[in-house]
Amino acid sequence: MKRDLRPRAERKREVQQDGIERVTFSFYKYVKIADPKALQKELYEKWGELGCFGRIYVATEGINAQMNCPKAHWDRFDAYMKSKPEFADIPYKIAVEEGDIVSFYKLTIKVRKKIVADGLDDDSFDVTDTGAYLTAEEMNAYIEDPDAVVIDMRNAYESEVGHFEGAICPDVETFREELAKIPQTLRVHKNKKVALYCTGGIRCEKASAWLKHNGFRDVRHLKGGIIDYAHQVRQKGLENKFKGKNFVFDERLGERIGDEIISYCHLCEKRKSDTHHHCKYAPCHVLFLGCEHCMEKRKGYCSYACMALSHLPTKLQKMHARWRSSQHKTQFKKNRLRSRKKVYLSDTEQKVST
Repeated sequence: MKRDLRPRAERKREVQQDGIERVTFSFYKYVKIADPKALQKELYEKWGELGCFGRIYVATEGINAQMNCPKAHWDRFDAYMKSKPEFADIPYKIAVEEGDIVSFYKLTIKVRKKIVADGLDDDSFDVTDTGAYLTAEEMNAYIEDPDAVVIDMRNAYESEVGHFEGAICPDVETFREELAKIPQTLRVHKNKKVALYCTGGIRCEKASAWLKHNGFRDVRHLKGGIIDYAHQVRQKGLENKFKGKNFVFDERLGERIGDEIISYCHLCEKRKSDTHHHCKYAPCHVLFLGCEHCMEKRKGYCSYACMALSHLPTKLQKMHARWRSSQHKTQFKKNRLRSRKKVYLSDTEQKVST
């Protein structure tokens, strides 16, 4: 399959206008893959023929995929997956809501050392000694149990817009950072019943084994993550204990799980908002929460500075972009705005900041 090297805007416009109905889903599996590069080539050919788009990571330890597939080709996609012994039993996590935004516009398959960047030395502990799974009903019971503790294994910008009632939401920027800090920060909970959760379950697989290695005695994790929890709640008529949105790593940037809006606009910090935007000024492209009032006032930019820079001649914009890139490790290290109030940590005394 020939890779699509066209500009992103052109690909996006074409997919938005093609009228093809797509299924957005994710899946992962820790499984031995002898030749990741060969698999990468095969997936490009097979999934490219089906018109699939997405972001997929392949490593010797397994596969991690977030993607979409035309509904008309779903049966062919599923048949191919079942024909591969290493992938035959993979459960799919179907998107909770599709909305009007197509999740992906390009098929990207990368070979990595790990399918999730966790910063751990897998030879230093038993990565197969993971915690048992929790169903949605069991997760609700943990949330109501005063002797249990629920820990969000996602990043702060994810839990800011949505989290389970009473969950501990560490103030971290990356999963790697959370794994490095959480065993010591939450050591007081070592003897409690611990429930972990994340978006689709993959981060909790490794995290549960890591916490058990660090002396946490009773660790379990939510099977299928928040995505599968939402499906179980609707199918079984359970009480929904997830508040707000589930952040997702595609063009949609979020799925509505709970009716509440629990976060605030990063620009004014006065009005509630859980809608993420990227700054329209390309060299910035920072991710932030913006209310309708601020987005209209600033015309889609994260600041008046970016608004002004966007009107510079193209040559000067490119010069500024190069300078900004050279300063990436200092002034512009983070690619997300943060709320100074950290209001997303204030709804329960159980929350901690690592």
